[in-house]
Amino acid sequence: MIRATRGVATAAALLALASVSPGAAFAQSPVPSDGPSAAAASSRLGNLDLPEGWQVSGTGARRQLVWTAPEPVPMGDARVTFHAGDRLLGHPVAARDGRSFRLPLQDLRLTEGTQLRVTAGGRRLDASGPARSARLTPSDPSGTSGPSAPAALPGAPLPANGVDPGVPGRYRPVSGEYDLKSVRLPGFPEPVEMRATVVGPAGAPGKRPVVLFLHGRHGTCYTPGSEDVTGDWPCAVGSKPIPSHQGYLKAQRLLASQGYVTLSISANGINGQDFRAEDGGAQARSSLIRQHLARWADWSADRAAAPAAVRRSSAADLSRVLLVGHSRGGEGVNRAALDSLTPPPADQDGYRGPVRWKILGTVPIGPTIFGNNPAPDVPSMTVLPGCDGDVSDLQGQNFVDGTRGVSRGAALHSAVYMVGANHNFFNSEWTPGQAQAPAFDDFWSDEQTDPVCSPGTRTRLTAAQQQAAGATYIAAAARLFVAGDDRVRPLLDGTGRRAPSAGPVRALSHAVGAHRTPAFVPGLSALTVSGGGRLCAQVDPDPGRACLSPDAGGASPHFAYWEAAPEPGRDAVALEWSRPGTPVAVRSARPVSLAGSGSLALRVIVPPNSTGTELDIAVTDASGRRAHLGRTRVDGLPGSERTTSYWAREVRVPLSAAVRSDLDLKRIAALELTPRTAAGRAWLMDAWGWRPGTPAVRPAALARVDVGRLTVQEGDSGVRTYRVPVRVSGQGSGQVRLFVPDPATGETTSRTVTVRPGRHDIDVPVEVRGNDRFGYDVTHDAFVKAVRGTAVGAHRGGVTVQNDDPMPKVTVAPVADSVTEGAALTWRVTLSEPADAEISGHVSFLPPVGGTELTTADLDQAWLKEQLGEVPATPTPLSQIEFGGLNLPVSVPVGATTAEVSVPTAEDAVSEPAESLRAQLITYDSTWEPVPGPEFVGTVRDAS
Repeated sequence: MIRATRGVATAAALLALASVSPGAAFAQSPVPSDGPSAAAASSRLGNLDLPEGWQVSGTGARRQLVWTAPEPVPMGDARVTFHAGDRLLGHPVAARDGRSFRLPLQDLRLTEGTQLRVTAGGRRLDASGPARSARLTPSDPSGTSGPSAPAALPGAPLPANGVDPGVPGRYRPVSGEYDLKSVRLPGFPEPVEMRATVVGPAGAPGKRPVVLFLHGRHGTCYTPGSEDVTGDWPCAVGSKPIPSHQGYLKAQRLLASQGYVTLSISANGINGQDFRAEDGGAQARSSLIRQHLARWADWSADRAAAPAAVRRSSAADLSRVLLVGHSRGGEGVNRAALDSLTPPPADQDGYRGPVRWKILGTVPIGPTIFGNNPAPDVPSMTVLPGCDGDVSDLQGQNFVDGTRGVSRGAALHSAVYMVGANHNFFNSEWTPGQAQAPAFDDFWSDEQTDPVCSPGTRTRLTAAQQQAAGATYIAAAARLFVAGDDRVRPLLDGTGRRAPSAGPVRALSHAVGAHRTPAFVPGLSALTVSGGGRLCAQVDPDPGRACLSPDAGGASPHFAYWEAAPEPGRDAVALEWSRPGTPVAVRSARPVSLAGSGSLALRVIVPPNSTGTELDIAVTDASGRRAHLGRTRVDGLPGSERTTSYWAREVRVPLSAAVRSDLDLKRIAALELTPRTAAGRAWLMDAWGWRPGTPAVRPAALARVDVGRLTVQEGDSGVRTYRVPVRVSGQGSGQVRLFVPDPATGETTSRTVTVRPGRHDIDVPVEVRGNDRFGYDVTHDAFVKAVRGTAVGAHRGGVTVQNDDPMPKVTVAPVADSVTEGAALTWRVTLSEPADAEISGHVSFLPPVGGTELTTADLDQAWLKEQLGEVPATPTPLSQIEFGGLNLPVSVPVGATTAEVSVPTAEDAVSEPAESLRAQLITYDSTWEPVPGPEFVGTVRDAS
């Protein structure tokens, strides 16, 4: 008997792992919502139950794992991901209704009790709260247990910086807009608009530096006078494009007053199609940026040919460019900076002309970093919104951490954590009360008030405050990276200064690069830890190895999950103590040099809401001489269980004591941290020799790695070996970490590979065995991450093996189609030949041609409740049951040719004539269209 059960919280099944499909995150994309209905789907995988909200839809190679949200999920920037336990299954594509998310299935066995989860940016979508349940308490510095934190305090203001970059300049801003012919980008069937809002200075002398803004992934179209927002492209008749590119006018006007020419470009055409891109649209956004810069380079040579909006402003200097990207736009500007230094493969790029500009810095705001490929030699300032409800894991922290050791380290990479800022309000067109289209506060809320991020708390910023702070810090990056004014560096590099023009915002910073010399950096060199500490893995499902346990309370941007768990190469030092005075010694396998540095700079995490953690800092040289450098205090950020607030504070201690103690600063062997406060926890991200200043950056000659995807037919016989296509260009040699998931088990192996341009150092062979049996497509993936001396463009690809055999023909024959009430009607479903994939479908009930139809009262009531979840209150003919009717799932296991489907009847004491049912087997073709199969009938006779 084939049965379906609802509301079970675990899945143990034959699951399908799609080719990690491009993620349509937080909502609408052009996948129809009226394909296989929920009623036509199975709430089981094989013979095993699925949790509430999960179903398997379709049959054969078109089978999909479907999760349906109780309410539409707004379109946003974070990728929606399906997980089985800690294993990534893939990135589903959203339906137009914003509720259903579908992931194609392949064979993947899961163990009994594996839990399915849906997350986006570190937040659970199929359950309330964060991806991993956690709680905080301000009275427990270890942050391991206790109730949610009470209202958080904003903290004492930092000292004001000597120069305030948010003060308007002397030039009058002038503005306009241009709209050019749309462009075609690889992989996107619809052309993408070339539209921009220009704001620049009037009458500024000479050529002026350029700041380009790129918005993130938001709704693309709206219907005026309604709340309707879609992710369509192009927009339907009666709807209008959402002008997301007009949302940064406050920052543009500030920069224009200071002498910068600014443009903010529209990317709705990418947002409406980026579910098709394996990288989430990063390469497309880079191509669009460089298309605009190319036009500006043309207009710089022939100003008379420029649009009026461009001619109205002062002339542009394309040798001084800053890129600002919000959310997925942040990853887009990073890729554009990378692509401007090392060109991408021509078949992946929508711009193939020369590079006639120079990008001096980037400003990612609440960014995604799906590829984990920060441009190491382009300075950056990443804004991390403390109340981000979209990219809530604050994965953009890796634009800082991920640059360590990759190149020369001269570029400053800064992170600015803005307490109380959400994701959307940096863009006025995503802000309620300011936007032309419907808008919302992305920080998720329910009946529970969040002590940090709910509107009205002392730490939550208003939209006006957030936009003022955003404009000020963008101007700070422009002044440092483009204008070369080192006086604003203390706002960005962890020195601890504030900009008065940013208002009451508490913006904290730390950085790597610039005049920092690596000293003790877990993951870059061999370290050993003794005393009250341990070397921990930033991403590892094993609580014994992980830096932050699932119940630690909140989350850490530094430990944001990527695509592999565990992920080798990402480590930190975890400290835990129950009384003061227990030292933790971090020793390097080889002595490190602090010569020429004035201070030792450490990035240290302490639990949110904790205050007064004090650490004594000491170093020892290779000869055993020890010097106590000083004592430092570290306070935690305001945090709650919904915030990603385990974030490293930068602290510095002078090296003068080491000089007085005659230590050999060229040969420092150990760093010692001794807690001087009561029980607590802390994490050391890294320690550097530091001195002030911002050095000039000269990009290194890096090897560039791009992983492609090859699609092949399985064939009817024989064995063929294919290889994952990998292109290595650029210059020099370098190292990447190669990750290869097993498509059968989902387990991922990794290794470090040295790559050189023109060689095939990354070799991932895929063996394909041909046969003449129907099966699923199988995807063999590979992805890479830069380790040293490399730039990674397209980080993910593989070999997709397509099934090229037709699905077996399906017939239905009676086993017991005429029974006495109380017995089961049974039919046998038979395949014309066995298949290498489970063949599934469903049986739908139709009105009989004549006679009396069976009703719900004639069936076994326990069985019926399992099928429907709730038995109709009054007897209902089977063909008239609401919500799509009674649809019985049918599944023929792999290698088998038969399965049975049964309808158990109930005996009653009522004398009645014979009753009947009429049913039909339904399958689906390769285009998701339902294909009516054989019809069959059954008769039930009275037992009396």
